[in-house]
Amino acid sequence: MANINLLPWREKERERRKKAFFAMLGGAAALAGAILGAGHLYMQNEINNQNARNAYLQEQIAVLDNKIAEIRNLQDQKRALTERMAVIQDLQGRRPVIVRLFDELVRTLPEGVYYDRVTRTGDLISLEGVADSNNRVSTLMRYLEDSEWFAEPSLRQITAAQTVTGVDGQQTASNAFQLNVRVTAGDATDEEATP
Repeated sequence: MANINLLPWREKERERRKKAFFAMLGGAAALAGAILGAGHLYMQNEINNQNARNAYLQEQIAVLDNKIAEIRNLQDQKRALTERMAVIQDLQGRRPVIVRLFDELVRTLPEGVYYDRVTRTGDLISLEGVADSNNRVSTLMRYLEDSEWFAEPSLRQITAAQTVTGVDGQQTASNAFQLNVRVTAGDATDEEATP
């Protein structure tokens, strides 16, 4: 006799397929969850690494900013020292100039003329004095013009002063004068005078 299976085999097969489908669906979901978790961990690790790099760069930038501030401070100190050295060298270079100016004033002074007051303002020297005559003042101006140290003598004022009686009893008239002269050779000799 033939075997006939009357059990609902189709339903059992359907049940088995359904269980297999849900098992595969669960496996796929678990695999997707694992992949997403691994991706999340990987991305989190990359973010943490990048944050660590950024923090390191920020620390190094802060260190470099401090060094730059120190360098700027040193440059300011260097500039200040250089300016002080230049002033000191200028003063040392000009020290003998005043002596040379007075010497040159004496060399250019003709007989019969003397100075009452000598004033220097920058390059300009103002001379006030007394001369025996107007010719003596003209001679003084020529001597100043011919000097290497002076240029552009200009007479501001000349007035007749009182008559002076000399030791020998002779009376001589004198003229008070005021003139300006410009210093020219001081800068060139500063360089020569500096040791």
